[in-house]
Amino acid sequence: MNRLKAWLAATLLLPALAFAAEGMWTLDNLPAKAIQKSAGFTPDATWVKKVMQSSARLGNGCSGSFVSKDGLVLTNHHCVRDCVQELSSAKVDYIADGFLAKKREDELRCPALEINRLEEITDVTARINAATKAQSGEGFAKAEKAEIAGIESACTGESKATRNCEVVKLYQGGRYHLYRYHRFDDVRLAFAPEQRIAFFGGDPDNFNFPRFNLDMGLLRVYEGGKPASVAAFFPVKSAGAVEGEASFITGHPGTTQRGLTVAQLALQRDLALPQRLMLASEYRGYLLRYSAEGKEQARVAQDDLFGFENSLKARKGMLEALQDPEVFAFKQQQEDALRAYVRKNPKLKKEYGQAWDAIAKAQTTWRNIYWEHRMLDGAGFYSKYFDQARTLLRGAEERAKPNAERLAEFGEARLPQLEAQLFSEAPIYPEYEKVTLAYSLTKLREYLSPDHPVVKAVLGKDSPETVAARLVDGTKLGDVATRKALWADGGKAVTASQDPFIQLARAVDAPARALRKTYENEVKAVETQNAGKIAAARFAMLGTSVYPDATFTLRLSYGEVKGWTEKGKPVAPFTTFGGAFERETGSDPFALPKSWFAAKDAGALTLTQPFNFVSTNDIIGGNSGSPVINKNAEIIGLVFDGNIRSLGGAFWFDERSNRAVSVHAGAITEALRKVYGAGFLADEMGAH
Repeated sequence: MNRLKAWLAATLLLPALAFAAEGMWTLDNLPAKAIQKSAGFTPDATWVKKVMQSSARLGNGCSGSFVSKDGLVLTNHHCVRDCVQELSSAKVDYIADGFLAKKREDELRCPALEINRLEEITDVTARINAATKAQSGEGFAKAEKAEIAGIESACTGESKATRNCEVVKLYQGGRYHLYRYHRFDDVRLAFAPEQRIAFFGGDPDNFNFPRFNLDMGLLRVYEGGKPASVAAFFPVKSAGAVEGEASFITGHPGTTQRGLTVAQLALQRDLALPQRLMLASEYRGYLLRYSAEGKEQARVAQDDLFGFENSLKARKGMLEALQDPEVFAFKQQQEDALRAYVRKNPKLKKEYGQAWDAIAKAQTTWRNIYWEHRMLDGAGFYSKYFDQARTLLRGAEERAKPNAERLAEFGEARLPQLEAQLFSEAPIYPEYEKVTLAYSLTKLREYLSPDHPVVKAVLGKDSPETVAARLVDGTKLGDVATRKALWADGGKAVTASQDPFIQLARAVDAPARALRKTYENEVKAVETQNAGKIAAARFAMLGTSVYPDATFTLRLSYGEVKGWTEKGKPVAPFTTFGGAFERETGSDPFALPKSWFAAKDAGALTLTQPFNFVSTNDIIGGNSGSPVINKNAEIIGLVFDGNIRSLGGAFWFDERSNRAVSVHAGAITEALRKVYGAGFLADEMGAH
């Protein structure tokens, strides 16, 4: 038995236990004993409350933290890229040149970004279970949706401008918790470094280590036109992380699939991941070709290109994990062990024994509709104009319904966020829209066939390029005032609209809704209902030492600053400023910005200053921008990535080699003071 097999055998019955540093834990169920054993520290209620209220969730899928009483928020550069891109133009490129507001009045408002701070968690499982009792399929889906909409609406009440409430499914539906957030919708950019240092090494270094990145950005939240006053925030410890130190990461990991059944994982391995990788690879090539047409084309496409390259590497790592026969065998053994436990208990067998088979049957339905649903749900229409048109069209219909009957995204509690996106002042580039839409229409035709009714309705006898050009040239949706007028007038204006994108959205809406209904009733409802049963069985077997899969809700992971061994060779946990200059070649993506050479030549930089470091913390996508804190709740680092071994962390965790990659707190403060002349920001963060 090799080393991996031995480790898998030893952890067979630990699918969700606190094994070493494993787990992204909800703050209301921290593994206190395991943390005490690992870190020599037990979080008390005061510490947990400070951590909760000092953490921030960005609406674009990232994490962050409050670092001053005046609403300053620390996160990653790649988490503020959208904002920086939207504030840039052909004349001023803040992505390339960086941005610094020397005075608060110079801070620039991000067109479409909001930040949420968690205030309270309430268990609402009993309410939803009561509402869905004895229901199945469509009945379950309707009852669950109605109860969730009611809970969220009552929580939000009359405070929509400043409160966001979300019912979150934990354990794939085994528990339902209501998360109440304070909502900040006025978010302004304070600082972002140049792309060349924020993403030094580019795609070749992405998900690798050693790294040399200043992947940081600073935002500020405002209320009433003034910087928001916040009581809880993390001070920055300039000395930063040291080897062997206990490290805690508090953030909002996006999605993991560690609790999925083998049937669900097989669908990901055999269908979803390979096909999405193929599509993303093609699209990356399309974007590279467009970028090569000129400097402005490259600037416009760079944010999408960055995102697709990142997701390509991440999904490749996920697929490789599922394709590893030993890892997949491990997942099968975990499931077999739990099912055997259920079969031995007559009561559990009666209540939960058929859950796995029901989910497996639902996967057959999902396979049959997967591509048609995915294409009509948006993958066949890569266009901001189309997204706006669909929102306007569906918004007119959904807002006329009782809250409990609406599509989830149009619920009363969620409308403020939706409207903020719809009315964003962010620029839209028509020529780029033609390119992205034409590409996706070719995929629509390829995956659904030229004879599909929707393909015929959309393309007729024209080419995707011709249709895309006609739609983009004819639309008025690029004008924010036009979108606001259509939204305000509701059904009448949208029904009467001859805008080509609204007509396109109307042409595909009925079949798209039908597929969504099939998915929600025959796949998602079945998965949720039966995953709840599997979760109950796991609780019976393992007790409360179970952590739920990531759901883009606040979690805490614990670990230590520590390197690892790769192919028999030790990997040191730290890199330095000096290492970045040694790695520099003068050509992208290994070209440092001029500001860094100026600081080095002036003798200002400490070349031995730790730059990036790794720790054993359990993270996943969505943790980007999370603070790394010590037991004193001081920031010692800033998460921006995981190593290549961490990509399989969607499905399992191996502390031997899974590592979180972070910017050292000392690197952040020294760069602000000595490279960017922004010592005032370091001072504001309490850097000491």
